[in-house]
Amino acid sequence: MLRDKLNEAMKEAMRARDTAGLGTIRLILAKLKEVDIAARTETNREGVPDDRILSMLQGMIKQRHESVALYEKGNRPELADKEKAEITVIERFLPQQLDEAAVEAAIREAIAATGASSIKDMGKVVGQLKAKYAGQIDFSKASAAVKKALG
Repeated sequence: MLRDKLNEAMKEAMRARDTAGLGTIRLILAKLKEVDIAARTETNREGVPDDRILSMLQGMIKQRHESVALYEKGNRPELADKEKAEITVIERFLPQQLDEAAVEAAIREAIAATGASSIKDMGKVVGQLKAKYAGQIDFSKASAAVKKALG
């Protein structure tokens, strides 16, 4: 389970005295706790499932990429480097990303599976991709590719 992997990585970072890695892992765990609390209901007190954690991690990476672009634009390379280091730590917890050819094949497969024929069916195709390839595809790029394939 991803939650256990994160806790174990925090312990390893403490043992190795890896302050940068430890700080990033603590950020991840704090965000995870926030997501868990937001998802709590009267009947469900358990944490969110792994697919939600993967989605959260991808969101954290996206935020950091945006920050890197802003820091580089603002001529703050030291802050951009810090964000890039955090991205590297966060990516350790994501499954292997699919390359472009595999993403295109997955899109063709999802289009065939859903019977999508027009841009109106884009939601079905992206939903199929999210269900099958959570954490393995950058969905902002995949959405553009789906739009192109259906358009």
